[in-house]
Amino acid sequence: MSLWNARAAQWVKRQFSQSPFEPTRRVWPTGVRLAVMVVLFILVTGFAAGMRGVAGDNPVLSLLFGAAAVAIALTVYAAAVRFLEQRPASDLDTTVAGSGLRIGIPIGLGLFVATFALIALFGGYSTKGGVSVGGAVTLFGMMAGVAVVEELLFRGTVFRLVENLAGTRGALAISGLLFGAIHLVNPGATVWGSLAIAIEAGLMLGAAYAATRTLWLPIGLHFAWNFAQSGIFGITASGNEDMPGGLVHGVLSGPDVISGGGFGPDASIFAILVCAVPTVVFLSMAKRRGRLYTRRQLQSARTPAFS
Repeated sequence: MSLWNARAAQWVKRQFSQSPFEPTRRVWPTGVRLAVMVVLFILVTGFAAGMRGVAGDNPVLSLLFGAAAVAIALTVYAAAVRFLEQRPASDLDTTVAGSGLRIGIPIGLGLFVATFALIALFGGYSTKGGVSVGGAVTLFGMMAGVAVVEELLFRGTVFRLVENLAGTRGALAISGLLFGAIHLVNPGATVWGSLAIAIEAGLMLGAAYAATRTLWLPIGLHFAWNFAQSGIFGITASGNEDMPGGLVHGVLSGPDVISGGGFGPDASIFAILVCAVPTVVFLSMAKRRGRLYTRRQLQSARTPAFS
């Protein structure tokens, strides 16, 4: 490894360090930090989308570019928090990454399988064609990048910083609505589908973050749901009709309220009902742990809401 590569590796490692350090500059107001972080992650999102476009349906490139998107997004977030807030990015503590993902991924898979089973029970799902392992691999890499980038933007940035301005409940509502609204840009988007995502995913992922104060659990939940939906069962995700095929080619039919229609299962009433359960559980955990903050509490503490 060259000297430059060694220094770059040390710099990246330092961004994830949880050791306190002496501030070297004044911390900007919350609103300014929020604006800067949002702009920064819009750029990261565009860069990740460009890499997905280059990878196309190629499984190897999708895995490589997905891993690159994950690494770049995590490093940008950790470095931005250290620079803008003059503190370690405690919600990206790598010592709890394994446990967060080990919990989040099985729960996310279970939630989607439960939703899928209800849709299938009512005759809303069938398959056609053969099996495509390459399609599943392609979507694995793609969904890893999507889950990480979106969680860093909507939970790590929007939820966390809006919470300092509006309290936990305000942050849940605002970040959830924005998370749903961003899906309106997808080709097969509907207003109902975006609202459903705001309720089932925006609230659940925000509640998971509030309860744990780590991004690893919502990242695991988000990735597992998306990959199960598109990568395994081959169903349209959030109106994204131009995605590669998954392991099987799934076909939705029947009333849109059951199957989600062209938007996919995210718009199914069953997705809302199934995801309501962990949302309530996570909010109860957050309340027991004293992690549901009011705006006044946060302003009095004058520190981000981590404990």
